Amino acid sequence: MKVDGIKGCYEKTLGMFYFARMCSKIRLHAAGKLPETYFDMLGNGFDGRTCRYLWVKYDDVKAEVLSGKSDQEVLEWCFEHGRRLTTEELLIYNSFMSKRGWRDDETDGFIPAMIKEYGIQPSDASKVTTDFDMIEVDEGRWYPEMWRDAWK
Repeated sequence: MKVDGIKGCYEKTLGMFYFARMCSKIRLHAAGKLPETYFDMLGNGFDGRTCRYLWVKYDDVKAEVLSGKSDQEVLEWCFEHGRRLTTEELLIYNSFMSKRGWRDDETDGFIPAMIKEYGIQPSDASKVTTDFDMIEVDEGRWYPEMWRDAWK
């Protein structure tokens, strides 16, 4: 589903995938513009994994976002109050997040179930290999070389 103002999974903040998306969901939710279907995953799923990887609490990140800080400022806050990622830790995070659903425990069950639940058309379903792909296809941003361009 297309959601105005929501950022994509591959958008980077200080080299980190997904963080900008989490911040945009927080802002949209506070403004009453985030569809209810997204509510269950606020602070859970990839949001939760991101916060746990940074050693910060989602509610604290949410407070920083809602204080008016930019995505970059909030991530810097996370580095100061949680942990600063090394280049290798950032690579591990980006690799895990962008490949979730590909050749793992979500491949055979979760990915096909979500394709069906989201109503992704068969012509688009063949494009979905990862959770990121599914989100990008569902929200109308996906293009064939998206993942490759994100790593540049």
